[in-house]
Amino acid sequence: MTGAERGPREVVAGLLADQRLLVACAERDMGALFRLLNHRGISTRRLAAAVDITQGRLYDYMNGKSRVEKLAIFEQISDAFHIPGHLLGLTNRPWEPVAPPPPLVLGERLPDGNDMAAMNAFRAADRQAGGGRLYNAVMRHLRDTIGPRLLVADGTPHVFAVAAVLTEMTGWMAHDSGQDGVAGRHFTRALSLARASGDTPLAAGIAASTSHLTLETGDPATAVHWARTGIDLASAGPAVPALIARVHTMSARALAAAGQLDPALGALGRAEEALEGVAEAKRPWLSPFDAAALALETAFVLRDLRRHDQARAQAELAIRLRESGRARSLALSQITLVGLHVHCGELDAAVAVGHDVLSADPNLGSIRVVRQLDKLRTLLVPHRSHPPVDGLLTRFDETRRARMLLLADIVPPPSKGATA
Repeated sequence: MTGAERGPREVVAGLLADQRLLVACAERDMGALFRLLNHRGISTRRLAAAVDITQGRLYDYMNGKSRVEKLAIFEQISDAFHIPGHLLGLTNRPWEPVAPPPPLVLGERLPDGNDMAAMNAFRAADRQAGGGRLYNAVMRHLRDTIGPRLLVADGTPHVFAVAAVLTEMTGWMAHDSGQDGVAGRHFTRALSLARASGDTPLAAGIAASTSHLTLETGDPATAVHWARTGIDLASAGPAVPALIARVHTMSARALAAAGQLDPALGALGRAEEALEGVAEAKRPWLSPFDAAALALETAFVLRDLRRHDQARAQAELAIRLRESGRARSLALSQITLVGLHVHCGELDAAVAVGHDVLSADPNLGSIRVVRQLDKLRTLLVPHRSHPPVDGLLTRFDETRRARMLLLADIVPPPSKGATA
């Protein structure tokens, strides 16, 4: 059956797991949504009629000349296409089934199915599209949907946990957008919310995020402190192997950056051992940490300890394990591998992986990836006399110009006092 034969609701029902639809809804970019449905065979006449707007107005949305801003139109779109309200930052729509109340067991799950669905939608879109384009959408969701519930929840732990999860997520998105100061403030707020919820594993995960951020900003001593805080919190709560592995890995990274070889390798060993453990309970809202993530972080540790051959093997493992849907993680793994090939004197191998990196989706909204690419270019320039490297650098410069045009809306402004 073609899109022309199916109604808009049937088409949307088949797209509710599609990253393009999730990103369009998270960003409230209805033009992108209309284009997606039109490409699936729904005529512009039917789209306009379904949401009760003129075709001229629909074309303006689809061509980017204007954006949907009115709440009433978002509600019309949700109702016309049966897009769940939470995907558009709305309350449950009248046609949505009423879910039975979940068990109120602290730490077992988020208190509302819509909270979990919203978190999963934001997280999936972030992995593929990058945090730069999603930050404002998550902030709106926090402000309009979660904030009012904090005020009327009378201290309900679950609502504080939801707020902590999404606030931590905005911190990562700010970091991905190059706004590390903003990210730090979000992590501080998230930790306070997690403590208020009484969820110790959640607080431990946020401490690990803070350790990562302080390490990225060049403060390994503080990163060690936050990693140890995460280890203490994780040890005090129920066993969550992925979380315990993550906090020990962040400890290893900070210790390696501080030049402490044996403690760093010991922390890595504890992380590997923990990841093989059995969880007491599933914690789907915690920041995920899997074998691919451990391999990439291990590559960073070994690189900082100047064990480049071992680090290269770990970076290669991370790429093999990382599924293609994780665009940003895959790009960071590939960038790391290129750098390690250079350190090992394997220029042709570096060039081959470098071309793979430059073939990645140019719309990936990650300033962090762009900055890592810039560092990689600096590493390659001294080898420009090698023709394949020169060719890669030429392509790099062309690709970067195109990427920066596409990312112009999320590039952070220069710091005060910076020169052009």
